[in-house]
Amino acid sequence: MKWTLPNTLTVLRLIAAPGVAVMFLYFRRPWADFAALALFIIAAITDYFDGYLARLWRQESKFGAMLDPIADKAMVVIAIMVLTGYSGMNPWLILPATVILFREVFVSGLREYLGADRKLLKVTRLAKWKTTAQMVAIAILFLGTGLDYVETGRAPRAGEGDIPMGLSLADLATHVGLALIWIAAVLTAITGWDYFRKALPFLRDHGHD
Repeated sequence: MKWTLPNTLTVLRLIAAPGVAVMFLYFRRPWADFAALALFIIAAITDYFDGYLARLWRQESKFGAMLDPIADKAMVVIAIMVLTGYSGMNPWLILPATVILFREVFVSGLREYLGADRKLLKVTRLAKWKTTAQMVAIAILFLGTGLDYVETGRAPRAGEGDIPMGLSLADLATHVGLALIWIAAVLTAITGWDYFRKALPFLRDHGHD
């Protein structure tokens, strides 16, 4: 494996995935939320640039093609795990998160079973939109958890008035994030079904009696 810049960015994104959770060990909230948000955004940006630079400089490699989707899935799965914990196990988040996690495990299992024929399940344009929707939703949800802690996680200081009625910034970020994560879950389910449909003929030919 050559340590080209695209491959290095992919490896750094994979390392950053558990770093999102580690932020909550080393920082107090809400700084942990914002640190996790910053790390997640930086890692998500590298997801675009590693592929773009690899194609631009003709540095595409089997190592990068293998590791890129793993890094993406690790980022999404770990971030969702952290968010569900710090969102108070909100069912409106848990339900789309369950769809996303189930699909990722299911498609990974399909690819492992197909082995050399995994090219049948090459990444589609809709799958790329799915990943983008997931990452944008997760980033906004991290913003929502951080703002919520700022607004409600401390006692009011002397002289502070009541919070005005209506949506706070935390509420707005959370609602937008939840709406986007549901959209991402729908796209995730559609792409999962599309991959299963493509693999089904092969599964039938090689199935057990």
